[in-house]
Amino acid sequence: MKLATRGSSLALVQAEAARSAFLAASPGLRVELLELRTAGDTLLDVSLEKVEGKGFFTGALEEALLDGRAEAAVHSLKDLPTELDPRFALAAVLRREDPRDALVLPAGSGLGGLDGLPAGAVIGTDSSRRRAQLAARRPDLRFRPLRGNVPTRLRKLDEGGYDALVLAVAGLRRLGLEARISQALEADLCLPAPGQGAIALETLAGGEGRRLAAALDDAESALATRAERAFLAALGGGCRTPVGALAEIEGSRLRLRGVAFMEGRAHRVELEGAPEAGEELGKHAAARLLEAGVRV
Repeated sequence: MKLATRGSSLALVQAEAARSAFLAASPGLRVELLELRTAGDTLLDVSLEKVEGKGFFTGALEEALLDGRAEAAVHSLKDLPTELDPRFALAAVLRREDPRDALVLPAGSGLGGLDGLPAGAVIGTDSSRRRAQLAARRPDLRFRPLRGNVPTRLRKLDEGGYDALVLAVAGLRRLGLEARISQALEADLCLPAPGQGAIALETLAGGEGRRLAAALDDAESALATRAERAFLAALGGGCRTPVGALAEIEGSRLRLRGVAFMEGRAHRVELEGAPEAGEELGKHAAARLLEAGVRV
């Protein structure tokens, strides 16, 4: 079978992880990667918050599923729209990595974490979610858009273009760059994007690809991210909306924390329930914010 993937260094590492999982689950299966360029890859100098539409990082991969060039597509789950075309299915969520965000300082910097940054420090991020939450803690910080793959972003940081970056812990770990993490940002400070840290396998709704991919689904990761994505979907938000969510399963309980920003103000919600009821929990959490007048 063939796995469609973006061609960035991180996307390829994630695709190789999916490939290895397929081979472990189905010995004798031959799995190849199909590298594709997406709309998001062509807009490296444009903030995606200023572009209309969805599926910037998924459209080209879905086309490969439809025309038979691939049987499954590998995505960062946070990039996958919460509402899929009925021709497609979210067939599996692989075991999730650390979902937190990370503050990354220039190589050799002697500064501490977020609270150690000088007044007016320039933070590189293209995420409104990250900007809103860090500004709530440090109103003096300045934010400058930053696109490109992880190595490119780190190079721009080390060349002096920024005082710090905010990147996903999971991406840095998968690329072998964990040593660049200056501070992992706890959820009380910065809730991650719904689905952050998880690799998703998308297939056609029917067919052999879905059956093979379903065998790789990690139940706990799927339940947690389902709750987060239900929260985002019920709010009517997309990947560019300042919304954060994190669901964590401990024993027989799922704890969901969510935040949405409106006019610079944070609106938070926290609920607990059975892991199997995660989707409903996400909807209830969103309903609480909507009832309070939050609009995203």
